[in-house]
Amino acid sequence: MNKLSRIGWPVLALSVVLPACKRVQGAQSAPQRPPAPVSVATALEQDVPVYLDQIGKNAAPEVVTIQAQVPGRIVKIHFNDGATIKRGDLLITIDPRPYQAQLQSAQASLGRNQAELDLARVELQRVERLIRDDAISRQEYDSRRSAVAVAEAQVRLSAAAVATAKLNLEYCFIHSPIDGRAGQRLVDLGNVVTPAAGNALVVIQRLDPMYADFTVAENDLTAVQRSVAAGKARVEVRLPDDPDGARSGALTFLDNAVQDGTGTVKLRAAVPNADWRFWPGRFVKVRLVLGTQKGAVLVPATATQTSAKGPFVYVVKGDSTAELRSVTVGQRQGDLVAVAEGLKGGERVVTAGQLAVTPGGKVRSQP
Repeated sequence: MNKLSRIGWPVLALSVVLPACKRVQGAQSAPQRPPAPVSVATALEQDVPVYLDQIGKNAAPEVVTIQAQVPGRIVKIHFNDGATIKRGDLLITIDPRPYQAQLQSAQASLGRNQAELDLARVELQRVERLIRDDAISRQEYDSRRSAVAVAEAQVRLSAAAVATAKLNLEYCFIHSPIDGRAGQRLVDLGNVVTPAAGNALVVIQRLDPMYADFTVAENDLTAVQRSVAAGKARVEVRLPDDPDGARSGALTFLDNAVQDGTGTVKLRAAVPNADWRFWPGRFVKVRLVLGTQKGAVLVPATATQTSAKGPFVYVVKGDSTAELRSVTVGQRQGDLVAVAEGLKGGERVVTAGQLAVTPGGKVRSQP
């Protein structure tokens, strides 16, 4: 071997070792991804309600359309539009003078007929003594008896006329039959009104309690029936502009048939409304609570994410790495959501910063 060959082998070996050393040094100096900053919350276990959310509409439990019972001219209106009305309050006065005159005439007729009856009875007593002595004929006696019966009938007829006249006179003073709130009056002072159908004077609606009418799908009917039978069903009613101000009510009506075309069933709840917070005809949010789910796992609603494979959460393990875990999401409970499957109480989940998290990557909890 010549001298050049002896020098070439060490150079060749050195050229092979140097690239290998560079690769090892490069692998050791590669930058690692820093932990992703996230917010973390612990899954809770607690009892939560099972419910159905629906849109409902308020309705007054009593709506009375005031109409005239006798014809006449309105001489006095005793309420203002939109006034609070108590049962028995005087609302409208119809001119009572014609009916007072009718009452006086009927009373006079009753007095006259009563006098005629008294006379007929006296004459009958006279002929009764004479008939025993055969002093008068039987025909005369029967005539006197008939006169008494006719006079009694006339008295009863006159008494009925007096009662009718008194009733008509009472109808001149229209009182409220219920507690409630008056709407806008539909007649003015001086108008002549009649008892004809459709001639309303004012509409009064009772506002306490207030009904909330809503529907549920026929697929939920079995669950509703079971809850009602077990006495667990209750209702929470909210205004659209006050979602946190729920008011509890009682389910008072479940319709006896599914509506054709819509496949829904009508229900009604009664809600206390002493402060007139709910208003007839207004739409409301209705939550029908069917029961309670024991030991449900709850996490903040922001913890759940959705992918092509369905909902998932990032679970923070003990070594601060994130695990992507598929879950089955249940009902919302305020700012929380129930997780039916895939998560246990006490496990920590990522609630914010999910975009920076990679499955198996490190995370760093921050407020």
